[in-house]
Amino acid sequence: MKKYDGLYIFAGQAKDDILDAQIQKALAEVTRLGGNVLSQEVLGKRAFAHPMHKRENGVYVLVRFEFDPAKVSELVNRYRLVEEVFRVQILAVDERREAVYAAQREAAAKREAIKAQKDAEAEAAEAPAAE
Repeated sequence: MKKYDGLYIFAGQAKDDILDAQIQKALAEVTRLGGNVLSQEVLGKRAFAHPMHKRENGVYVLVRFEFDPAKVSELVNRYRLVEEVFRVQILAVDERREAVYAAQREAAAKREAIKAQKDAEAEAAEAPAAE
């Protein structure tokens, strides 16, 4: 099993209950073919750069899932039959790059914590001197 990021575009109404049903129907295809959905994030409604098939905008959803690499083309073909999915793009996740990004985020969080601690110490040192 390999990790993939899928960017789904749903055309039509952006109502929450309808959108949730459309997302669940699309993700059911992943589980039907033996994959596991790890996370999903609704990025919101966005306008297209130019109209496509008489549509001006769509709701974008980013989904991370684990899937068998041999079945990716079958999954894409199944999405062509699902009317709710306007477009889908599936990209393989590079684990090494993800590890580097995670280390960078962790280092940045540590720097922010150290800076906040130093600022608090400096503020505490100035308070008695001001009195």
